[in-house]
Amino acid sequence: MSKTKATHEIDDPNQGGPIFSVRFLISLLLIAAGIVYVVLWTLYVREERSGADPSSLIPGMGTLGDWNWLIGFGLVFVGLGAAAHPSTPLGRGRGVIVGMLGCFLIGLIWICTFYVFADQPQGKIWLLGDLGDLNLIVGIGFMAVGFTYATRWE
Repeated sequence: MSKTKATHEIDDPNQGGPIFSVRFLISLLLIAAGIVYVVLWTLYVREERSGADPSSLIPGMGTLGDWNWLIGFGLVFVGLGAAAHPSTPLGRGRGVIVGMLGCFLIGLIWICTFYVFADQPQGKIWLLGDLGDLNLIVGIGFMAVGFTYATRWE
């Protein structure tokens, strides 16, 4: 009977595992770097649109154009996807459900918000107005990351 109990404790996905692993810290850094990059690019676009000469903190940012959105949101999506590993709190137990539903809801809210405010002039609403139709790709990207969590759900 003690052998069964010991096996059950090892197989329980809610048991064990460190809160902060190297993978989780890297995931958090990727997410933070992506958010910072998107904020910097949004500020750059807004300064450029106003007619001022934007001073970028990242050299060559202006030459990449809309690819900057892919870099910034790509870092966020890769960070979220890497956090779906069982060595992280979001990759095991209830964390999988939180990550999955969180990404699904963020994607849905992102797309719905874009459709509600799509008729506003470009740049009037911060980030949503700057992205334009790329908002759909961002919303679908969050939902796609939600599916990486769904594959871990037991």
